[in-house]
Amino acid sequence: MTTSPSTRASRWPVWLCWLAMVLDGFDLVVLGTVIPTLIKTGELGFDAVGATLAATISLVGVGLGALFIAPLSDRFGHRKLLVACVLWFSIFTIAVIWAPNVAWFSTFRLLAGLGLGACLPVALAYMNDYAPAGSAGKSTTRTMTGYHAGAVATAFLALMVIPDWRTMFVVGGIAGLALVPLLWFKLPETLPAEREAKKQEQGSVRDLAKKPYPLVALAIAAASFMGLLLVYGLNTWLPQLMASAGYPVSAGISLLLVLNLGAVAGLIIAGILADKHGTKRIVLLWFCLSAVCLALLSVKVDNAILLNALVFVTGVFVFSSQVLVYAWVSQLFPARLRATALGFAAGVGRVGAIAGPAVTGGLVAAGIAYPWGFYAFAAAGALAVVALVTVPQVISARNPAPEHAG
Repeated sequence: MTTSPSTRASRWPVWLCWLAMVLDGFDLVVLGTVIPTLIKTGELGFDAVGATLAATISLVGVGLGALFIAPLSDRFGHRKLLVACVLWFSIFTIAVIWAPNVAWFSTFRLLAGLGLGACLPVALAYMNDYAPAGSAGKSTTRTMTGYHAGAVATAFLALMVIPDWRTMFVVGGIAGLALVPLLWFKLPETLPAEREAKKQEQGSVRDLAKKPYPLVALAIAAASFMGLLLVYGLNTWLPQLMASAGYPVSAGISLLLVLNLGAVAGLIIAGILADKHGTKRIVLLWFCLSAVCLALLSVKVDNAILLNALVFVTGVFVFSSQVLVYAWVSQLFPARLRATALGFAAGVGRVGAIAGPAVTGGLVAAGIAYPWGFYAFAAAGALAVVALVTVPQVISARNPAPEHAG
């Protein structure tokens, strides 16, 4: 991205992209905060099956937005698409409050997801263009903290306003509308010529099918699938899982806040350790510890301090595991294939994001969500370890990964 010295020194792009990730964090947990109330009251005709439908449809929209709308930024520019997507998401988030039934509630969530699904990849792509040479990784990690900061803020808001679930969507929509003019007037645009040059340098998904990449790409994608299954499954259903275990609804929402506080801490810690000890070693350790913590959550804990500590530590490991997968992809693949490999991993991961809430919702509907939901999550963490163990420390002699990658 070509920028003037004054533009380069500006902090607006950094903070605005971070705020866009805050909106993504809102969407990550908002259903998890309102589903227990909707199921308990039966409002709009909600039951466990309806809640599962709404959660799944919402993530279908996010996945479609990431796969099909985000790439349009190469044609129209990161700034314009980011503004359009935030505006679209905000309008249909507010529309949720007028939903007369589960079907319309789910439809509005699907439409909102289309816009929001493109926000994360477009914002990260913008930051990679904007960041000074050699600092793209740090900029990406810093931007991603907004994702979980938004989740924490949303869980905190829920503690104040639930059972008034409509307020959650009003606040989320208004926050997005307030961000739109700032994005429009304060974000500089990537130059079209540079975007075209970037497209010329990129590989294609077909290249991942050529030796020595196929098995590596599949293993990374499998880990991404499991990672996002955990992220979305936990954030959507943790309050309901805790309610099924006999904890108060308010306790479940509090634990959702604690979980994402752990995520912010884990994101910082994981990045430091990965740089020092190698990304492969840390991502394997992180997924292993995620599986252990998730299995421990299946045990009823009566001590509130101990329970909150366990949930916090679970957040430390679960969410940063997924980010470490993306960081490792950037190290393993040659520059011309990095974006393609990341896109493939993220695309498959979005399927996991849909599967996690759907599977857990099925367990809730069957009345066996506790403890089997946590067993299923623990198994997903273990499967991610199995997949990543098969990935070599270097892809080939011609395209070695950096020494610290393994």
